[in-house]
Amino acid sequence: MTALTSEYVLAEATRRTNGLDDLGDGPFTDGLERFVHSLVTESRLTPLGEMVASERAVGHTVNRLQYVDDRTRYPEIARQVIERPVFIIGMPRTGTTILHDILARDPDTRAPLTWETMFPSPPPRAETSTTDPRIARCASLIPPIDEQELKAIHPMGAELSQECVTMMGEAMITPLFHNQFFVPSYQDWVDDGAPWASVYEFHLRQLQHLQAFDRRDRWVLKTGAHLWGLEHLLATYPDARIVFTHRDPVKSMTSYASLTTIVRNKTCEGVDPHAVAADWIPRLARAIHHGVEVRSTTDWPDAVFLDVMFSDFITDQFATVERIYDAFGLTMTDGGATRMKAFIAANPPGVHGTHDYTPEQYGIDPTAVRAEFADYIERFALPPE
Repeated sequence: MTALTSEYVLAEATRRTNGLDDLGDGPFTDGLERFVHSLVTESRLTPLGEMVASERAVGHTVNRLQYVDDRTRYPEIARQVIERPVFIIGMPRTGTTILHDILARDPDTRAPLTWETMFPSPPPRAETSTTDPRIARCASLIPPIDEQELKAIHPMGAELSQECVTMMGEAMITPLFHNQFFVPSYQDWVDDGAPWASVYEFHLRQLQHLQAFDRRDRWVLKTGAHLWGLEHLLATYPDARIVFTHRDPVKSMTSYASLTTIVRNKTCEGVDPHAVAADWIPRLARAIHHGVEVRSTTDWPDAVFLDVMFSDFITDQFATVERIYDAFGLTMTDGGATRMKAFIAANPPGVHGTHDYTPEQYGIDPTAVRAEFADYIERFALPPE
C-alpha cells in the first residue's frame, strides 16, 4: 500500500484510458487524496482489501475521465433533460434495494444498472441493453465475498439496478468507501466539509450520459447517501419525486452494522463489530436528522415526497408500488404491472437466504439508539420491531 498514492491513481487511470487526463469541472483530487491517505494510514487492509481498494480508486478515476471525454465526443449527452426523476431515500436496510429493483422492472423506467455504472463508456444504447459485452465483463468482476451470506443482505448482479452511492465515487465523495473500508478520517470529511453540491453537478452529467441513447419515461434512483446532500439533490432536480423509507432505527442500525462487518472482514484486519456500530450509529443519526430537516423546509415547492413504512412495504410490496405511482402521477401499463408482479413473486423474502443478527452482537443498546433517534421516531410514529 506504500505505492498507493493519488499520483499513482491518476497516472494509472490515464494509462488505462490511453492518455486521458481531463477530470472536468468541479473538485475531485481533494477527495481522492483524502481517501487514499485514509486507506494507507487507517484501514489495516488485507491483501484482498489492498487489491479492491486500489481498483476502486483507479476505477472511479477511469470512469470520471471517460465521462468527461465522452461528453466532448457525443453532443447528444449535453442536450439531455432529466425530468421528474424518482429518488428512493432512507436509512440503510429499510427496503430501498428491493423496492428499487421492483420499480426497475417496468420497461418505462430507466434505472442505472450495475454494468452501466462499472463501465459507462461509451454511453449505453437501447438496442444493445441486454447484449452489450460489458454485461458479461461486469459479471465476471463482481467479487466473491461470502457470496451466499452477502446475497441474503444485498443481492448483486450485473443487470440489477445500482445505487447512486456507487456513482458518487466519480465525485470522490461517497459514504460507500467507509462501508467497504475503515476510512474514518475520510468519512469525517464526507460528513462535514465535503462539497456535496459537486456530487450532484456530476450526477446530473452521469444521468445525461446514460440517457443519451437509452431514454425512457422516467428515472428511478436510490441510495440512503442522498440524506447527506438532500438540499443539493433538490437544487439540482427541483421537480424530484422522493420516496422516503422508514423503519425502527434499532433494526436499521443493527442490520447495517452486520453488513459493514461482513464486508470489512474481507477487506480489513481486526474488524470489531462493536466498534463498527459505535462508529456508524451517530453518523447515520446525523444524516437522517439532516435529511428530515431539509425536507421540512418550504424551499422545494415542485418536489413531491411520499413516506413508506418498511412494515407496510413488506406486508404488500405491490400495494406500495401502486401508492408510489398514484402519488407521483405515473402511468402503470399492464406490461409494467405484470413484470413488477413477476419480479416480486420470484424474489420473496428469504429467497437468497436469511440475514440473522441481534443488537447484542454489535454492542447495540436499543434504548440508547431509540433515544438518539427520538425526534425521528416521533415524527414518523415508528414502533419497535
